[in-house]
Amino acid sequence: MKLYDFVLSANCYKVRLLLGFLGVSYDSEVIDFHPGKEHKGEAFRLINPLGHIPVLDDDGYVLRDAHAILVYLASRYDPGRSWYPVTDPERLGSVAQWMAFADATASTASATRLHVNLGYDFDVDERRAAAHELFRVADEHLWFGERTGNDWFVPGPLPTLADVAVFPDVVLAEEGGIDLMDYPSLVRWTGRVKQIPGFSVMPGVFPFERA
Repeated sequence: MKLYDFVLSANCYKVRLLLGFLGVSYDSEVIDFHPGKEHKGEAFRLINPLGHIPVLDDDGYVLRDAHAILVYLASRYDPGRSWYPVTDPERLGSVAQWMAFADATASTASATRLHVNLGYDFDVDERRAAAHELFRVADEHLWFGERTGNDWFVPGPLPTLADVAVFPDVVLAEEGGIDLMDYPSLVRWTGRVKQIPGFSVMPGVFPFERA
């Protein structure tokens, strides 16, 4: 298995996280996303004509888009079907709902990080305001969940792809100037994710530390 990867990419990190949680080994093919923009080059477009990373090549099966890759990996390599609960329509619908939410955090919170770290030309104040609106919704959802004994975005005893999809944009948000102090439930949830067996770090993301 090969992952076309960039260490600072939040979307690539989602895939690396799940591979670690599943205990699946892989080779990382590093793409010079910045400053080289290798993902936009002619050679890489033969792999993904859209010019995006990550891309997964699993023994010749090539798949693009981080969330599509998450669904594929969970469906193929999780025999317990806990990460992508296909036998429970309500939980599966909730997973899809929060993965769509993660698309919104990618265009807001993650965009502010790209602006600060890599100089991408975004209206950063607008993106930060939109990210704060999303984080308020997520924090409230998790707060109510905690009141009923639910630790994850989708109610149940175990985390799902919803948690994997949302985690990177939240845990890296402060790099884009988004303060997480007003979202204590969201911060507590990031600590729970860090305690999942197989958790991996990246620059800017640190292991769980007990107070």
